[in-house]
Amino acid sequence: MITIDTLTVFFGWCSVINIGVFVFAAIILMILKEPISRLHSKLFELNQESLPLIYFRYLGNYKIAILMFNLVPYIALKVMI
Repeated sequence: MITIDTLTVFFGWCSVINIGVFVFAAIILMILKEPISRLHSKLFELNQESLPLIYFRYLGNYKIAILMFNLVPYIALKVMI
């Protein structure tokens, strides 16, 4: 049986891991912008000028997903305890 404490720890670690992945992706996109843009434009046949907007949307959507699926349940469980 899963307890509230177990769920709280689970969502806490999910949040930590996902925030780490988010920060890593953001840093890599900032540092290696040109090589990644060239690679993605060749792989997916995209215009290099449109890629910064695509990256921005990706990071924004990922941040919203982290908030909704990891942090909100974690905070709700912390309030319940």
